[in-house]
Amino acid sequence: MNPRIDAIAENLSAPSPDGTSQRQNTYSVSQPLELFGKRQARLDMADRNLDLATMRGRQVRVVFAAELAEAYAIAEAGLLRSVLASEELQRANDDLRATVALVNAGREANLRAAQARASVASALAAERAARADAAQALEALTALSGSQITFTGLGGTLLDAPRTPSQSNATDESPAVLAARAERDALRAQVEVERKRTLPEVSVMAGTRRYGFSDATGYQLGLSFSVPLFDRNTHGIDASEQRVTAAEARLDNARLLAQAQRRSAIVQVEAADLRLAAANEGLNAAMEAYRLGRIGYEAGRTSLVELLATRRSLSDANLVTIEARLARVRAIALLAQSEGRLAFSGEQTK
Repeated sequence: MNPRIDAIAENLSAPSPDGTSQRQNTYSVSQPLELFGKRQARLDMADRNLDLATMRGRQVRVVFAAELAEAYAIAEAGLLRSVLASEELQRANDDLRATVALVNAGREANLRAAQARASVASALAAERAARADAAQALEALTALSGSQITFTGLGGTLLDAPRTPSQSNATDESPAVLAARAERDALRAQVEVERKRTLPEVSVMAGTRRYGFSDATGYQLGLSFSVPLFDRNTHGIDASEQRVTAAEARLDNARLLAQAQRRSAIVQVEAADLRLAAANEGLNAAMEAYRLGRIGYEAGRTSLVELLATRRSLSDANLVTIEARLARVRAIALLAQSEGRLAFSGEQTK
């Protein structure tokens, strides 16, 4: 504990017989002595509070890493949707040119050309909407990352990032569990500090006193011994013990929630992998169907309605694949968060 410095001026207006000043100036330093384990209890409480702050900081970093990874994946998915919409617009224009050529050749009615133009208009609107959504996602990523320059593109990919192996003992490494445990330990240390308040307080004092009437200096030594006879700090101890009991309950709850969250995240990751595999198979089938439909339409064996339907199926299959990849990133980020890891870093937070 810090020492205390006192300065006292006495007898400022006292009578001065024979013109002799009665003033006395006293300067002293007193130092509390943390005996009977008080110092160790105070230091332990400070250490536990530091651990609590560290664990809460770790929890914030883990949660932020998961949120940042999700925002990055959303922005990447938005850019992919924009590219997909541009490709869909290009295919719509190609189909329109093929339709106009068939109409001019007398192999299709003018109605088919109108249908193709309507499809181009719809694809153009979708392309502009996708571009706006991508810009909005990049703005959100810029704000979350704290960058002063707005992102216009991304240099890497998370949608195809490999899955980090799960850890078998990761429940106890959950940031929420660690923070709850650190809070309980800090409150336990507080209980010990409250108990030490019932012990005597000892202080030593040393100082000097200057006498105005003789211009001489004397020295002072003192010992203070405060015994808490009437205040045993009963209520303070009881309150701190009740806070520990509540912290124990929060720790148990955090542990159960962490276990449930981790199990749910593992299931979501496995389901996302299966969903992505199915989406890729569907995409391959849709691409082949559109290729064959385009060949058949140009050869006059497939109608425009069928071609537009296969093109729409291809667009939907692409979107489903993007959504499956995004869902996989979210599930991996959630699993990393439940295990106390920085998402997609492969490192354990310290």
